[in-house]
Amino acid sequence: MKIIGLTGGIGSGKSTFLKWFESKGIPCFDSDKVGRVLLEKELKEKIIDRFGPSLYSKGSLDRSKLASYVFHDAKALKDLNKIVHPAVQKAFLKFKEANRKSPILIKEAAILFESGGYKDCDLVILVCAPKELRIQRVMHRDAVSREAVIARMENQWDDEKKKALADFVIENVETETAEKHLEVLFELLLSKEKH
Repeated sequence: MKIIGLTGGIGSGKSTFLKWFESKGIPCFDSDKVGRVLLEKELKEKIIDRFGPSLYSKGSLDRSKLASYVFHDAKALKDLNKIVHPAVQKAFLKFKEANRKSPILIKEAAILFESGGYKDCDLVILVCAPKELRIQRVMHRDAVSREAVIARMENQWDDEKKKALADFVIENVETETAEKHLEVLFELLLSKEKH
């Protein structure tokens, strides 16, 4: 089995490419999505112990409140990551075992490099886009302010640092063109698997 890491900064469009891989029948592990589920259930008590009960409203996590808190406090973000990352990694190992017969598996994570998760991957695809385009995408998608998006970006490595560790880089300015590049890359990966 080849584990392919898929990463990119906020607003880069990596989720679009994760859906593309899913459409090809490739098992895809969405770290961000798994993390969100864990925060609502298994990790709820740990989050309350560290950050207090006010983050949960009617039993559900107020994600924007958590984001505004941790993205302005490095210690809080570090504490959050210490709670979430081990649980996500444990979930990934279960997912990997459940899909052990698949020749390729995608592991998506926004902070794959920052967390060290890329070390578990056979190769990593980095999705990039110009900063201003990413800001506009996230403002539109999440209905948040420019400042909120920039605060999140500042807690992720910049693309140049990530490019040094990535095996493949896809520039996602025009999604249709980027998908064509991904198609070529996918065919290359499949042909390597057959040899």
